[in-house]
Amino acid sequence: MLGTLVNTACIVAGTLIGTFFKKGLGEKYTKTLFNAMGLASLALGAHSFVQNMPKSEFPVLFILSLALGGLLGTALDLDGKVKRLLAKKGGDSFAKGLISACLLYCIGTFSIVGPVLSALQGDNTFLYTNSTLDLVTSTVFATTYGIGMILAAPILFCWQGAIWLAATLASSSPIFQGALVNELAIVGGILIISSGLSILDIKDCKTLNYIPSLLVPIVWFLVKGLF
Repeated sequence: MLGTLVNTACIVAGTLIGTFFKKGLGEKYTKTLFNAMGLASLALGAHSFVQNMPKSEFPVLFILSLALGGLLGTALDLDGKVKRLLAKKGGDSFAKGLISACLLYCIGTFSIVGPVLSALQGDNTFLYTNSTLDLVTSTVFATTYGIGMILAAPILFCWQGAIWLAATLASSSPIFQGALVNELAIVGGILIISSGLSILDIKDCKTLNYIPSLLVPIVWFLVKGLF
C-alpha cells in the first residue's frame, strides 16, 4: 500500500501548490491551462488504448463493454446525478474538473496495473511513476479549478486500495496475471478520451454514464473462468 499512499500524498501536495498559484493567474492563463488538461486527457487516453489494444485477447470486448456499460449508466443517470451533486458544491466547471481529474488519476494503466504489481510482487515502480505524473497534473487542475480538486485524493486511495486488496486476496487467480488489467486499460483509455473531449467543449459524451463499462471485462473473465 506504500505506493498508493505516496500517490495520494502527491495529489494532495499538487492540489495545494496549484491552489496557491491560482491566485496570481488571470482568466486568459486559466483558460490556457484548461485547454492543456483537455489535450493531455486526449493524449493519455489514446496512449492507453493504442498501447494495450494489440495485446487484447478479445478485440471486440471493449465495444461490448462500452455498449452495455453505457446503457446501464444511462439508465441509472450516473453522469447527471454526480454532476448535479458537484454543481451544488462548486458549479458546473468544478464538477467537470473533478470528474476529469478522477478519471485521469484512476483509470489508467499505471493506476490499475500499479496496485496489482504492488500486491503480487511488492513492486511499486508503476505507482511511483504515476505519483510523479499526478503531482504535476493535480497542480494544473488546482490552478484551474481550485482547492476542491483535493477530493480526488481519497477517491484515488479507495480505488487503488480496492484493486490492491482484490489482487492480494486473489493472488493465485490467473485473472490478475495481465489479461483483465489489459482490457480495463483499453476501456479506461476511451473514457479518458471522452473526458478530454468534454474539457475542450468538443463533445459532452456524459462520460460517467460509461463507468459501468469497467465492470463488463471483470464479469466476462469471471464467467469465462467457470468454463
